[in-house]
Amino acid sequence: MATYAGVPVCIKDLENIARASMPVDAWGYYDSGANSEQTKLNNTFAFDEYRLHPRMLRDVSAISTETTVLGQRIRTPLGVAPCAMHKLAHSEGELATSRAAASHGSIMILSTYSTTSLERVIAQGGGATQYWMQLYVYRDRAVSESIVRRAEKAGFKALVLTVDAPILGRRLVDARNKFNPPAHLHLENFMDPSVVNQAGGYVPDLAKSTAETFGATFGANGDQSLSWENGIAWLKTITTLPIIVKGILTKEDTELAIQYGCAGVIVSNHGGRQLDGTLASIDALPQVVEAAQDKIEVYMDGGIRRGSDIFKALALGARAVFVARPVLWGLAYKGEEGARLALELLQSELELTMALAGTANTGQIDESFVYQPTNRWVRYKPAPAQGGRRRRELAAKL
Repeated sequence: MATYAGVPVCIKDLENIARASMPVDAWGYYDSGANSEQTKLNNTFAFDEYRLHPRMLRDVSAISTETTVLGQRIRTPLGVAPCAMHKLAHSEGELATSRAAASHGSIMILSTYSTTSLERVIAQGGGATQYWMQLYVYRDRAVSESIVRRAEKAGFKALVLTVDAPILGRRLVDARNKFNPPAHLHLENFMDPSVVNQAGGYVPDLAKSTAETFGATFGANGDQSLSWENGIAWLKTITTLPIIVKGILTKEDTELAIQYGCAGVIVSNHGGRQLDGTLASIDALPQVVEAAQDKIEVYMDGGIRRGSDIFKALALGARAVFVARPVLWGLAYKGEEGARLALELLQSELELTMALAGTANTGQIDESFVYQPTNRWVRYKPAPAQGGRRRRELAAKL
């Protein structure tokens, strides 16, 4: 495949550069989906099935992408999704991502499987952006509790509980590559935060390489008995942080999230890396929005590669969206500068789409700006006025 040799001007350019520059096994880990990768591919292609329905002769002389999330005003509804091991893409890893996210002015969700400690990551933000902590629950809940308490102390604003990975999905690319993270990398959130070296980093524990820790924590020690009853209630006993459930694809689970007092849900299929054959995130979004009934906030990730994709997700009811792979491709390109470029490209495309569609702010974006295809998921399509009313109420607050 020919690689792009000039300055990247879109996310696809960054993808091609990352593919050409990264080690094969590291690229495979970031890029791979489960089994035949049907869901991974559908996440992206499904956006093309939704057609924009622009309005003309509207004042778009000043475009604002501001919105509110969990009651806090943010510059843009585009945030960074959690993804493990950023140092596979660049030596500065999550530190570079954090600085890029802070300059972007939205939200960064940090993976439990970060190759940089949560304390060091949030310190890069300087208070310029929100940080949420992604969480898995382990059989030894003291491990998870330790991460929760550290995140709360460090200033993270919410917990993002990933619920679609009771076990690891089968990724054929990783199996063929016999992927193991490099031994010099470490999952610092599982290391003693009180032991640091002179440079302020964690003392490497060679008995616990990233490969060994990743396999042990994710594979053998994940709590497969976790349920709505014993999981959400337990978290509420150890933290006052808002709990956002990541991995929701159905009306039924959205209703349970409301019942158990969650602050929000992220419509997600784990980037197509867990159960292959599920709905694309954008196709699952309408039924989740309908079930949420404005009682909890709805976000989404999966397949977003263009600013118009963000616009479509907002039109279908998402309050914010998150991207992972594009940021990692940017990291592989030029570290912090590349990650920031990835976010800036998507942000500028969103603003362009808003202007050309006839919307001056996010509160004006509703379902009237997209045609939903009749051959896709329509069982839980929102009533025509529902999303528009919510958007108008939001616009009045901005």
